[in-house]
Amino acid sequence: MRGIRRAWKRPIAQKAPAVHEEIRKIMDAVEPQTLKGLRDRALLLLGFADAFRRSELVALDVEHVTERSEGLEELIASSKTDQEGEGQIVAIPRVEQSPYCPVQAVSDWLVTAEISSGAVFRSTHRGDTVSSARLHTQSVALIVKALAGKVDLEASRYAGHSSRSGFLTSAARNRASIFKMADQSRHKSLDVLREYGRNEERFEDHAAEGLLDRSRP
Repeated sequence: MRGIRRAWKRPIAQKAPAVHEEIRKIMDAVEPQTLKGLRDRALLLLGFADAFRRSELVALDVEHVTERSEGLEELIASSKTDQEGEGQIVAIPRVEQSPYCPVQAVSDWLVTAEISSGAVFRSTHRGDTVSSARLHTQSVALIVKALAGKVDLEASRYAGHSSRSGFLTSAARNRASIFKMADQSRHKSLDVLREYGRNEERFEDHAAEGLLDRSRP
């Protein structure tokens, strides 16, 4: 396999992170007066704020979500980094007076769709009715692509992972603690998260800074 990789030498196709500015732009284009719009809004805001993997988003049940005055606590029953299924709890703070509050978006979706148990995110039918069927992981990617295209972003560059990587990229730009990032993303290895930080700091305090500046002796 190493020989094949050396022979092809093709770069790994990287999907674009949906950083917080793009998430806001996409949210402004969602139609909140429809059930589908409310679902998509909750899906993307929660996926971003919780750094959820697609599989974790679609596996989330109402019984896993606890609303508190500070925000939401969510139990991730099993995930890529929790193969034993011990469960991990993540928290999302409430963003008061913000149209992009993920806590409010989830509440609006569940109340309007009259979902009180079972899958949080479900498929919708024509006529804007909600199915009992759990949303599929591939559907998450299609929703992200469709919404990205709707606001003139290059849809092919985005995927279901974009909200997760977008959160980590945005957090790194905001100088968040790598350990706090790990708490949210549930990465076992910090090396991946360090790379997000390095990507955002490549031009800071660069070794060549000022060397070709005409104003310097």
